[in-house]
Amino acid sequence: MRKILLVAAVSAAASLGACSTAIEAVRGPELAPIGYPAALVPVQQAYMAPPAIRQESSSASANSLWRVGARTFFGDQRARHIGDILTVQINIDDRAQTQNSTQRSRTNDASGGVTNFFGLENSLGRAFPGGFDPANMVGTQGSANAAGSGTVNRSEKVSLTVAAVVTDVLANGNMVIQGRQEVRTNREVRELTIAGIVRPEDISSANSINHTQIAEARISYGGRGDISRMQATPAAQSLVERFSPF
Repeated sequence: MRKILLVAAVSAAASLGACSTAIEAVRGPELAPIGYPAALVPVQQAYMAPPAIRQESSSASANSLWRVGARTFFGDQRARHIGDILTVQINIDDRAQTQNSTQRSRTNDASGGVTNFFGLENSLGRAFPGGFDPANMVGTQGSANAAGSGTVNRSEKVSLTVAAVVTDVLANGNMVIQGRQEVRTNREVRELTIAGIVRPEDISSANSINHTQIAEARISYGGRGDISRMQATPAAQSLVERFSPF
């Protein structure tokens, strides 16, 4: 019974996937639903579980404007609680160049003969006419050559700004953030996702932070739609290239 249910579930999922793919091919890609402050990035991060009880800032005491635990005398507009929003500045300008070359060559030669073999060496000569020589009865020869070279010249530049949401606050005060941005132009969707852990001290007074100050940063920038689909390698060709032994 379980096998039947599993097969039915897999078949239903495959049918829904095929249906969604067909609809996307006709109508174009659709934007994902907005979540706030749910997990916006489809990747679950593993981090230290926060304690059940957190020490929150207490209210102001009588005849005083100061609150215990407040960062400043005036209100702090920087993100610090779950659901707060902060701006992430992404400025990636990376370049990498690598060149490798490998050459390998090997040659071997071995020969052996039999001078006396129970007096049958002459009989072997009659059985194999055409210049049989017992001194050169066995001979092997082989050679192997291999040469390889590879070059990597990569240049990446991304300059974007995205708003992220605080999804959790760790025990030491660090905050887990996740953000997602989608822009649709005609039949092409450009998607930017970011996730990571930030320190409250690194957030500027303008409630923004650079991507270099995000620990365990996960930044993804790509697209989906007609152009991306035409640029991608067909699935059958990808499988052949991946598993081909040649």
